[in-house]
Amino acid sequence: MAGGGGAAAPPPKQDELHPHPVKDQLPGVSYCITSPPPWPEAILLAFQHYLVMLGTTVLIPSYLAPQMGGGNEEKALMIQTLQFVAGLNTLTQTLFGTRLPSVIGGSYTFVPATLSIVLAGRYSSILDPHEKFVRIMRGIQGAMIVASALQVVLGFSGFWRNVTRFMSPLSTVPLVALTGFGLYELGFPLVTKCVEIGLPQLILLVIFSQYLPHVMKGGRNVFDRFSVLFSVAVVWIYAHLLTVGGAYKHAPDATQASCRTDKAGIISAAPWIRVPYPFQWGAPTFNAGESFAMMATSFVALVESTGAFIAVSRYASATPIPHSVLSRGVGWQGMGILLSGIFGTGTGSSVSIENAGLLGVTRVGSRRVIQISAAFMIFFSILGKFGAVFASIPSPIVAALYCLLFAYVGVGGLGFLQFCNLNSFRTTFIIAFSIFMGLSVPQYFNEYLSVNKFSPVHTNARWFNDMINVPLSSKPFVAGILALILDVTLPPKDGGTRKDRGMQWWDKFRSYKTDTRSEEFYSLPLNLNKFFPSV
Repeated sequence: MAGGGGAAAPPPKQDELHPHPVKDQLPGVSYCITSPPPWPEAILLAFQHYLVMLGTTVLIPSYLAPQMGGGNEEKALMIQTLQFVAGLNTLTQTLFGTRLPSVIGGSYTFVPATLSIVLAGRYSSILDPHEKFVRIMRGIQGAMIVASALQVVLGFSGFWRNVTRFMSPLSTVPLVALTGFGLYELGFPLVTKCVEIGLPQLILLVIFSQYLPHVMKGGRNVFDRFSVLFSVAVVWIYAHLLTVGGAYKHAPDATQASCRTDKAGIISAAPWIRVPYPFQWGAPTFNAGESFAMMATSFVALVESTGAFIAVSRYASATPIPHSVLSRGVGWQGMGILLSGIFGTGTGSSVSIENAGLLGVTRVGSRRVIQISAAFMIFFSILGKFGAVFASIPSPIVAALYCLLFAYVGVGGLGFLQFCNLNSFRTTFIIAFSIFMGLSVPQYFNEYLSVNKFSPVHTNARWFNDMINVPLSSKPFVAGILALILDVTLPPKDGGTRKDRGMQWWDKFRSYKTDTRSEEFYSLPLNLNKFFPSV
């Protein structure tokens, strides 16, 4: 017998050997969907969500407007319109869609298809920059209006409800995980565009959200909930001091554009008061090929938003979203893309991934907070100058926020592993292969594009190229579709496999009426469920 004469250690208690219990609702959330914070706190939290959604709202028009022939004035109007439509779409989604606290904002997914319209040969002969901008915008509007029909039909017809019935916690993991982790290119690479303000923002955000709540007594309800406001305010002031102090006076133009707080040109170009209105750029124009390409892009956005909706339901401490409610939300997201086409935002709409991550950082998943945030979007889009002040936050500060917010969405997907049997080789194969291919296939397409200046599929029909290249360049799309196909088709199909997939945990949420909590979280207001019942 090894050792001295000491007595053997007592065996561990049976309770200590048990794994962490499975939770169909995320614990530790301070305010769930139906429990709003006090009004002062709700307003501050809503303003924080507004600041976070400004990143995408500014970055997309700043990238597209110059290539469309627009200057600072056109860029400011695009940002203003995108904010306004985002506010409308967020209100409709929280009132009549999934009813989750999800922000519906501009989507990067639509940018490649939009660029194809921008580069179309029929616009190359237009010499006047403003005229060229307006003509291209009208072409984008036409394609967007047609593409919106896809999500409207798939959502309101219930077809997407029937598709998502095949999903399990196992196939959900790769989809939701890469919905967040797949946006890594918008994180630290953009932080390094101006590392002297991006890196301090990232460090301060982590300190405010993770360390100070535990160090300072009574700080939990302040620092982690308002970590974005505190850290952005400090670094924004620091960046402004660097700007007025002449730190970038002799820097290259690219550095000045990323670092200076007065270089965006949005504030001077934005009108004081302006209400965006339908068809403000003129009557839309339609092209069949571009409409098909935009419809394919809309389907990719649908899949990505499905993952985002699932992540939002988790961080809002709601039960897994019933399939009929998810389909209803997709239909209203299609209406949001229709509004984007009618108003002329230059891009389509989908669930804001960064705002979904902010729910996890703040631990506040209240629907009321997001609805107040939508009011901020509409208010500041009408008061152009005031909204432009917040929109002029340097992009490295926004990218530093993305590093944490996108990560929260990604790990929200990994959280569904608790329902799966990781000791099953079938389970590990599906997760491993789909996540790896979800990263590897888009990497090939994106790397090919950056080296050759065109995508792997490059025929003379640019619209056909987009129909193939855009889906295969989306990490959550590739991972999610592959995981779903493998999960449904891979044998064996028996009771043990069903348990390994986690389906026994989700059975009671497959229908709206089989769990009483669905009525609490997802029922329509004004007793509208009587006229539009969920199944």
